Amino acid sequence: MSRSISAATAAAALAFATPLLAQGAPPTPTLPPPRIANAQPRSTPIVLDARLDEAAWQAVQPLTDFTQSQPNEGEPATQRTEIRFLTDDDYLYIGARMFDTEGASGVRTRLARRDQDPGTDYIHFVFDTFHDHLGRVIIRVNPSGVKLDSYGPGGSTPDPSWNAVWDVETRVDSLGWTAEFRIPFAQLRYPRDSVQTWGLQVWRLEARLNELSSWVFWHLNQTGGPPLFGHLENLRVVRGPGRGEVMPYVVGRSTNVHGEADDPFYDPHVLDARTGLDLKYNLTSNMTLSATFNPDFGQVEVDPAVVNLTAFETYFPEQRPFFVEGAGLFSFGTLNCYSCSYVFNPQLFYSRRVGRRPQGEDIARQSGRYADIPENTTILGAAKLTGRLASGVSLALSNAVTRRERAPVQVDSATRRYVEAEPLSNYFVARLARDFAGGNGQIRMMATSVVRDLGDSALATRLVRRAEAGGVEGEYWWKRHTYRIVARALFSSVVGDSTAILSLQRSSARYFQRPDRHQGSNGLFSSRYDSSLTAMRGYGLYARLSKESGDWLWEAQTNVVSPGFETNDAGYMTRSDRVWMGASVLRQFTRPNRFARNMVFLANAEQGFNYDGDLTYRSAMGYVSFTFHNYWSVDGFAMYRPSVLDDRLARSGPVLRQPASWIGYAELYSDTRKAVSLSLGEQVVRSDGQWSVSHTSAVTWRPTSSVSVSLGPSLDVSRGRNQWVTKAPDPTAAAFYGWRYVFADIAQNTLSMDTRLSVTFTPNLTLELYAQPLVASASYTRFKEYARPRSLESSVFVPRRGTAQEVGTVTTADDGRYEVDPDGTGPAAAFRFANPDFNYRSLRGNAVLRWEFKPGSTVFLVWTQSREGSGPEGNLRLGRDTRALLDSRPDNIFLVKMSYWMGF
Repeated sequence: MSRSISAATAAAALAFATPLLAQGAPPTPTLPPPRIANAQPRSTPIVLDARLDEAAWQAVQPLTDFTQSQPNEGEPATQRTEIRFLTDDDYLYIGARMFDTEGASGVRTRLARRDQDPGTDYIHFVFDTFHDHLGRVIIRVNPSGVKLDSYGPGGSTPDPSWNAVWDVETRVDSLGWTAEFRIPFAQLRYPRDSVQTWGLQVWRLEARLNELSSWVFWHLNQTGGPPLFGHLENLRVVRGPGRGEVMPYVVGRSTNVHGEADDPFYDPHVLDARTGLDLKYNLTSNMTLSATFNPDFGQVEVDPAVVNLTAFETYFPEQRPFFVEGAGLFSFGTLNCYSCSYVFNPQLFYSRRVGRRPQGEDIARQSGRYADIPENTTILGAAKLTGRLASGVSLALSNAVTRRERAPVQVDSATRRYVEAEPLSNYFVARLARDFAGGNGQIRMMATSVVRDLGDSALATRLVRRAEAGGVEGEYWWKRHTYRIVARALFSSVVGDSTAILSLQRSSARYFQRPDRHQGSNGLFSSRYDSSLTAMRGYGLYARLSKESGDWLWEAQTNVVSPGFETNDAGYMTRSDRVWMGASVLRQFTRPNRFARNMVFLANAEQGFNYDGDLTYRSAMGYVSFTFHNYWSVDGFAMYRPSVLDDRLARSGPVLRQPASWIGYAELYSDTRKAVSLSLGEQVVRSDGQWSVSHTSAVTWRPTSSVSVSLGPSLDVSRGRNQWVTKAPDPTAAAFYGWRYVFADIAQNTLSMDTRLSVTFTPNLTLELYAQPLVASASYTRFKEYARPRSLESSVFVPRRGTAQEVGTVTTADDGRYEVDPDGTGPAAAFRFANPDFNYRSLRGNAVLRWEFKPGSTVFLVWTQSREGSGPEGNLRLGRDTRALLDSRPDNIFLVKMSYWMGF
């Protein structure tokens, strides 16, 4: 295929959008002059005590006159707010007085860890420091002094991991509450001009009234954002910011794990310590160099347990501090759609690829009886350069080098040797962005590169020597941010040994070896299955045209990923060989009516093909959402998927067919301001004798302003009819190109509960406990094979009865495995496979005491425990499985970490 399908996709999207554009839009209203706030030079010393009684504050004209967005859109705020700004050579000061007609008793506040939203009153500032109508620096505090900050330069999504070093004091009094901020210019990025103007927006939430008001008002059905911000003028930056920051750290760890007593590498109790250094250096006021030496990439948070029966890798979010901070600067191609359940969005950079567990672990384990495999590949060093050039180009560069890992292997009692498990590797990422048309448009470019020193022949057949990927993306808004178009083009190339490239061709992302696949070519872009190939290249395309403001919204989008596209060395992707298109129409009601405070109705249709032109996805969906007058809300959708072809179900086998299905989902949320809040979710899927039911819920109880308890039980029960089991060669299976593909009915059950306890002693001292017990089981019955490709019909291998050999039977062999004879006395040979039934049990949790003993300097005390086990039972018995889980031996890790921040 398939230029024809690609062209048809684009044509369909434009055909949908053209009549909508032809309808026109109301004339673009004249923008009112921006609201103006002035920052005055500090004339007297400021004592940070939240009293705002210094003469310097009284000399500043406050900004007032806030307007409600909720609950009564467009009406004046019922509570008066006064905001003042002062500056000196080093700091921006903010004095905020939030009046409350009920005085101190009207203020709603709670304690929480930094960057969490405790659902209370707050004052929220957004600065566009480069005044490019794109960037956002967010500073927020609640009456208890709980800080929240994030940073999103150049139109990127604000990054909540950005923890700037700034001070604030809050105070509740008879008039309401106050907040006094001192924000170092050294923590911000801005132009070099001595007198500057920044974009400014201020939000205030009065939780008692659920009243959200703003200094600059725009309607809830408008896009809003930095283009509509007011101006903070007269900012006099006399000298540049501080030159940099240094943060040394020290970590001590005690690891207590179970293992085999005969393993010469096993030590049940290991004590170790390490030190390292993080450095930030401000090259200019708008350019920062960050580096880390012997970095600490240990996770304070734990990954949840999952049971994955698919052919695709599980995605886990990044939790390591160095990579989490500034992650938004390296984002590219983020989807922003009303509904896109099947669109494929390859990720160019997935930071968990850096420092991952050695990829040659199995090579080492196959080399001897015992092997000592490192938990993670050592990162020798990493650096980032981020900022904005004078030309207006936003820049983000990152480079990391990981060490060559050699695992000791005990071959026998007298022989030990070292096996290379991970090569010396370099990971490079670059992202550039340039805005135009006053921030209404932006061009973004990104490139990634992975280079490996593959001196070991075994690893050379496993990993590619070089992997590059890149892309360019354009975005443009018009008619006061009412309409938006986004277009993106991606390219990838991997080069290596022919065996390594063959492995990529055969992976679940593409299955080039599928016997009924129409082979393309291996010219500029790769599509043909070729065992001698030493390079593979591919492309991806995406376009979206949308209306983003108003009561009626719509979108039309298309996505193409060529068969040879591959980004898993530096990024993350599960599938290539896809052509997708979708369209949505949405009606929103943002003003309260007799029934609800707001309502949303959405209709969506999508479909997808592979490059052979096979229809692999089609759906029609309706979605509704209501927020009621009591601030409870409900949303849900119903989706119909007709019968389509599936080129992944047989896992490299011929295309099969999936039956039609119905999906229904609903979720209920209570008012999160209350001491007890909850959410309840239910999803039901039905399809030709198959079904699944998923129950999810979460209950949060806040008995005091500093304690929060959350329980999140979930239960998934499913009954399927075409679960993949295995495949076996059989020359007589002509319809399936010499293979038998075995499927089964499956009864699967998963029960888990996320449990969290949070105790906040002060905004800088918190204790958090997390535990996730999980039990999952699966029972496989009625083993079968499809009667023919592209069909729903199947033939069941029935159990053997007595001594009469029936055609297509399954029985239990002497070694405990299943034995299948596909045709009884016919020519097909019998084959065996292991009983796939399983019962998996897991308990993961940790306790984290965090103390920020001075701004930017933190001590962590962490205890992590994990237990897991499995059995052959294919069912779930809560009592039996709980006892087995508690009887299993735990792994315990105790960790102490201290980091100390110093500015210079």
